[in-house]
Amino acid sequence: MTIRHKNYIPDDIEVTGANANNLKDIDVKIPLNSFVAITGVSGSGKSSLAMDTIYAEGARKYLNALSTYTRRRITQVGRSDVKDIKNLPSTIALRQRPTVPSVRSTVGTMTESLNILRLMFSRLSSIVCPNGHRLDPTLKISEVMDLPASDEAMGMMTCPTCGVKFMAFGAEDFAFNSDGACPTCQGTGFLKDIELSKIIPDETLSVDDGAIRSWNLPGRALQKDIIKELGIRTDVPFKDLNEHEKDVIVNGEELKREVIVPTKTGRSFKLNALYENAVTAVKNSLKNAKNENAVKRLERFYSVKVCPDCQGSRFNPKLFSNQLVGKNIAEVSNFTISQLQDFCKDIMAWLPKDMQALGKNLTNELLDLLSPIVDLGLNYLSISRAGNTLSTGELQRIQLARTIRNQMTGVLYVLDEPSVGLHAANVEGLIKILRELVRLGNSLIVVDHDTSIIAAADYVIEIGPDSGEDGGRIIGQGTVDQIEGEKNSVIQPYLSGQADIIKHKPVKPFAKGTISIAVGDRYNIHNMTAKFSKESLNVVSGMSGSGKTTLIFDSLLPAMDDRIAGEPLPRFVKDVDTADIKNIVKFDSVPIGKNVRSTVGTYTKILDHLRKLFSETPAAKAQKFTPTYFSYNNKQGACPNCGGTGVITLDIQYLPDMVQTCPVCHGDRYKKDILDIKWHDKNLAEILDMSVREAADFFKDEPKIENTLDVLIDIGLSYLKLGESTPTLSGGEAQRMKLVTYMKRSQKNQLFIFDEPSVGLHPKDVGVLLDVFNKLLKKHATIIVIEHDLDIISNADYINDLGPEGGINGGRIVATGTPKAIADNPASLTGKYLKEHLQLFDEY
Repeated sequence: MTIRHKNYIPDDIEVTGANANNLKDIDVKIPLNSFVAITGVSGSGKSSLAMDTIYAEGARKYLNALSTYTRRRITQVGRSDVKDIKNLPSTIALRQRPTVPSVRSTVGTMTESLNILRLMFSRLSSIVCPNGHRLDPTLKISEVMDLPASDEAMGMMTCPTCGVKFMAFGAEDFAFNSDGACPTCQGTGFLKDIELSKIIPDETLSVDDGAIRSWNLPGRALQKDIIKELGIRTDVPFKDLNEHEKDVIVNGEELKREVIVPTKTGRSFKLNALYENAVTAVKNSLKNAKNENAVKRLERFYSVKVCPDCQGSRFNPKLFSNQLVGKNIAEVSNFTISQLQDFCKDIMAWLPKDMQALGKNLTNELLDLLSPIVDLGLNYLSISRAGNTLSTGELQRIQLARTIRNQMTGVLYVLDEPSVGLHAANVEGLIKILRELVRLGNSLIVVDHDTSIIAAADYVIEIGPDSGEDGGRIIGQGTVDQIEGEKNSVIQPYLSGQADIIKHKPVKPFAKGTISIAVGDRYNIHNMTAKFSKESLNVVSGMSGSGKTTLIFDSLLPAMDDRIAGEPLPRFVKDVDTADIKNIVKFDSVPIGKNVRSTVGTYTKILDHLRKLFSETPAAKAQKFTPTYFSYNNKQGACPNCGGTGVITLDIQYLPDMVQTCPVCHGDRYKKDILDIKWHDKNLAEILDMSVREAADFFKDEPKIENTLDVLIDIGLSYLKLGESTPTLSGGEAQRMKLVTYMKRSQKNQLFIFDEPSVGLHPKDVGVLLDVFNKLLKKHATIIVIEHDLDIISNADYINDLGPEGGINGGRIVATGTPKAIADNPASLTGKYLKEHLQLFDEY
């Protein structure tokens, strides 16, 4: 059929005058119905174009078509800083960092597969009457479940054996976040208990020698004196006390006793003090804990145990009487997605003929839902897997799978770094899905640094040439072949194999010592022993779900912390050798700072030094302005209109909240009389508006400030402004910012653990990160990195490659050694891609 207006359908999205963040009034045409990749170094303006301009306008224009009533109930985005965008379809965005699910979320709830399973167990299962008679699956159950709630017969069944009438379990009864929750753990699957062995780790010590660790907590200094008043021996090893004495220490009642308390002057006074037993001291301390550090210190006395009643399934055990093919809902929830697909076939073979139509309807619905999840390489996940244990990449792929399942057309999808957390093998599956989205008649914009994703795109837009003020311009656009021929392109050397990716001179592994750990049973790891080279760059690689996080963050990190602190090891850790490591520093890509009040200047303590410098000026002394006056977080210095934030938020009812620059201080944050004070002809607002590089020149005679600025330059953050809000930094920028305080001193016997530090980094920025690693290694640091990035893996001194796949098919070390050893190992899937990578850059 000929469509008369088809020739008039636009070919491109036309963006005119985009100025969001650092964008320089750019004009660009973006092909519709194509796979378009946007790339550029960190901070160049990629997300400003894709998310803050195109997605923001697409979402805003779509929501403007809805009623005022509806818009008031939807989180909206404000108008983006762009003159005009033409031919913009309805837009959906998948962000780089999906919200971390709550403790009540599982893969089943997030993918909605549990909703279908609940229907299956309420409609298709074999049930049991109150007298223990099992009923074969029957359509009668479905019929009574579909009756109106007002009908007395709704859900009622009659046992054909004993004639008893009873209420069958409905779909809502199988929801562990509702009626189906285990009454013991309230549907969480676990219980948190105080572990006595952590309160009294060494029973050979006496109370006087500190056997009761909970009595060392703040405010518990008098417990030893009270216990003496209760007639308990305090100079005898705890193990040698009689049962009554032990019971008083561990379970004794709260009561008051008069004790004599000496003072520093030699005098003493009587005090009516409260006795708290060893366990109560922890519980009461936790109730009164005011900050995260205090809670963290108290958490060491607790252990998390699987709920004994539901065995961690979260479901009320009474539901286990309903069965499908002899399996209850807890057993089916423990299936992986692959196993669940096979189970659907078993259900159809098991159901009687008259239930085949209903069974096919429900199983097909489940299989259709699971299909894109499998295509995205998540077949190893179990339905019961807690959502908050998933990696960023896994969360994003689940989000993407939901989108694909809807099979929409004519939509613009904007994806912000979908390759985050993905192994090279998973990226291949992701590319297949991205192309499927375009094939369905959609347009696709992907912001990414992964060269394989860029190489797979139909069209590439490169923003740069550098970061911050030195970025925000289009430096190249066209097909991949055209970009590879572009002289000004920053990504070109990494696409063509011309870049120098080896930044680290390898050292002989284990020459300075060996860190080792033996893990028993923990998630998908069973009897694993791993070793890491001291004062070297160690990499842990492997497929998503292969056990990397379990090995490092769940096992090695807490075990080494416990061994260093002299505490018992986690139960699942058999042994650990710390190689004399004295301190461990963990880095992740979580944003630093909680709000706009946290800036580069405050986080690095530069502002503290500035406040002191300004308070020492003659003008400040004349007005008696102390350092407090030069903080925008104190009322003495903050602009009274915006409270020192530099912006005000306007609630305009059904429209999105509008954030605008404060009209009083014009974004400077401070009162006028504070800004009248100048140091070397600059006020505080003018200094906070400087980039790190500009400030380094300005403060060359102030060593305390200059040293910190030099470190920021060394770690590749010279383009950041001192007043830049830290929560807006990318994951890679946040990790490097956290390193500032560690770059100035020797790191001997210090272990740094990084969780995918390449997140959000362009290959050029990965080179900067490797330079930072080299600086730490020169100061005798030990580094362990969990990573998928092939450039970082190529620079490792020693690699532990886990796999061979994820979930139950992972949890083993499949290859160890240098990058070349991994590349040559046929058992390693990582090695296959690493070999191709090294060959591309002539490093094999």
